[in-house]
Amino acid sequence: MTEPADRGRRDFISAGVAAGGGLLLGLTLSGSGKRASAAAGGAKSARTASQLNAWLKIGADNSITIIVDRSEMGQGVYTALPMLIAEELNVNLDAIQVVAAPVGDAYVNPGNGGQVTGTSNSVQDAWEKLRTAGAQARLMLTQAAAKHWQIDIGECRAINGTIAARGKVLTYGQLAAAAAKEPIPKDVKLRPRSEFQIIGKSTARIDSPGKVDGSAEFGLDVKLPGMLYAAIAQSPVLGGKVKTLDSLAAGRMPGVRKILSTDSGVVVVADHFWQALQARKALDVSWDPGGNLRLDNQLISAMLKKTAAAGAGLTARADGDVAQALKAAQQRFNSSYELPLLAHATMEPMNCTADVKANGCDLYVGTQVQQVAQVTAAAAAGLEPSQVRVHTTLLGGGFGRRLDVDFIPAAVEASKAVGAPVKLIWTREDDMTHDTYRPPALEELNAGFDAAGKLTAFSLHIVSPSITARMFPPVKGVDDSVIEYAINFPYDVPNVAVTYSRQEIGIDVGYMRSVSHAPNCFVIESFMDELAAAAARNPYDFRMELLRKKPRHRRVLQLAAERAGFGKAPAGRHQGIAFMEGYTTHLAAVAEVSIEQGALKVHRMVCVVDCGQMINPRIVESQIESGIVFGLSAALWGEVTIAAGRVQQTNFNNYRLVRGNEMPEIDVHLVESSEPPGGIGEPAVALVAPAICNAIFAATGKRIRKLPIGVQNLLRPA
Repeated sequence: MTEPADRGRRDFISAGVAAGGGLLLGLTLSGSGKRASAAAGGAKSARTASQLNAWLKIGADNSITIIVDRSEMGQGVYTALPMLIAEELNVNLDAIQVVAAPVGDAYVNPGNGGQVTGTSNSVQDAWEKLRTAGAQARLMLTQAAAKHWQIDIGECRAINGTIAARGKVLTYGQLAAAAAKEPIPKDVKLRPRSEFQIIGKSTARIDSPGKVDGSAEFGLDVKLPGMLYAAIAQSPVLGGKVKTLDSLAAGRMPGVRKILSTDSGVVVVADHFWQALQARKALDVSWDPGGNLRLDNQLISAMLKKTAAAGAGLTARADGDVAQALKAAQQRFNSSYELPLLAHATMEPMNCTADVKANGCDLYVGTQVQQVAQVTAAAAAGLEPSQVRVHTTLLGGGFGRRLDVDFIPAAVEASKAVGAPVKLIWTREDDMTHDTYRPPALEELNAGFDAAGKLTAFSLHIVSPSITARMFPPVKGVDDSVIEYAINFPYDVPNVAVTYSRQEIGIDVGYMRSVSHAPNCFVIESFMDELAAAAARNPYDFRMELLRKKPRHRRVLQLAAERAGFGKAPAGRHQGIAFMEGYTTHLAAVAEVSIEQGALKVHRMVCVVDCGQMINPRIVESQIESGIVFGLSAALWGEVTIAAGRVQQTNFNNYRLVRGNEMPEIDVHLVESSEPPGGIGEPAVALVAPAICNAIFAATGKRIRKLPIGVQNLLRPA
């Protein structure tokens, strides 16, 4: 068995160092509160605020500011992570304010290899770290109080933002300056689960009020004195470059300040964005299309099939001897599935505001990768990384798109060229036609039953481009972003093989919410239904038998079947079931559908989730619902088509999202658990397509082996 790639999306640090020559900085917190996140209503840090550790500032006015090191893109980290500190600090959530962390060593997520928001592990990374930070701060405040009163520390108690002893009370604000001088304790005792007061309770989100009243600051909301606006013209053929440029007419248009060619395309800077857009239309640009002029979906499919036929490629998992088991099998089955290119389609298009000066650069951007953004901006500005200050705004959707930084350099170059702050905005059409798309995939499966009807062999061969190869070359071994879930194939089969063949397609592909969990879960769970049908078994019973050694897995599957009334659908409706273990979370889903004259209606989605210890159940439930909605759009309509190297989808009129009247009833059930926290932002996405497609089979007898569903003929065979 080959080792997984040692440079994946968990290795942002080493990749950034290679690119920037000095990415890891000493922890600097100066200025981190200058532009407070409006999601928290603005941080009112007192002039005498004291920094107790990398995560916490307490002002003499009793203001408590928590520094959050993960990007808020709707998943709730601006609430869940402060809850961890508040639990140990003994303060209420309504007493705190939140600011985004600057770039710094303390904010590196070891699981991702950098200061990165992704892989659904923000809470997992913070679980002990932030509780420890809160407990350390509480102990430092208590120690300061004990010294002030000249009493034993054991007499002091932390109560709702105060330290009390012998009938005396000091607030945290009164103690903060003295506490900051105390040594940070190395060993602190954390509250046991039985004593949690905040963790595990459903709490309103901190960032909601600002989003309701409009004070929340997303990238598009940034306004700086003297700021100009920029639009960018990019090659209509993916990968193309500027060949010739005549900007004379555009340069004479009202408000235009500068037109410059960059590696990203032609940038037009003007007083207002509308002026920049109008001048962009007036540009006379001829493009060198590069090597993608012949690229289309048929060619991509042909490339994947040719590579699949060439052999099994690299081994990611090898249990037993699949080849021998298939040879000895009484019955053998095989299937092939195809997954399309997908666009991220974030509500907020890519944008970046840069303010470049001779001695530094301020970058205001919604990004999931602060360190990579810093290095990228520094290279574009001709500065050292330490001279770039990254101010992370709220993200109007991330989904993995803002793990890329392709929209940053042009903003920095434009600001440097005009000597003023510049906000570069991509239009919706720019965003849709120049995405870093979810990779297409061809996945081939084989399975065998012995004479007793036992499933004895299972193999999966995945053919797909490598995201990691583009972002962090070179890839050694199997790209871990391709084999997620497949590598954790949960069913009790003695002989299992998972293999991977890399096939590039000539365009950039990127990480998307649930990454390869979604394609692999669709393929595996659809095939498991195929095998259940071949064995004349109920698909639920078939799975339960193969999970007999895994009680946690069986529990969520059983609860999903019970809550959905699996096998007891109302007349005219049909059900499909799917299970997945991903991001250390266990979940199962049941879809209930009807089909009338070939038209599909998804009536209900039931999802049962065991994600270990929950920090805020309300956020968990919202994230599962969000993942289901995201998965519905992808399963029903998601597909990017390419013709002559050009993406055909330009806006939401031809890149369909699920609509209000198409929304099913969503029933989420959360399993109480004392296990360590699992990820919740991504896993539910993966279950939607297989659950629906398995329900379609129950309704029509047809197997959907190629997505999206919306382009399939669902009429029952005559």
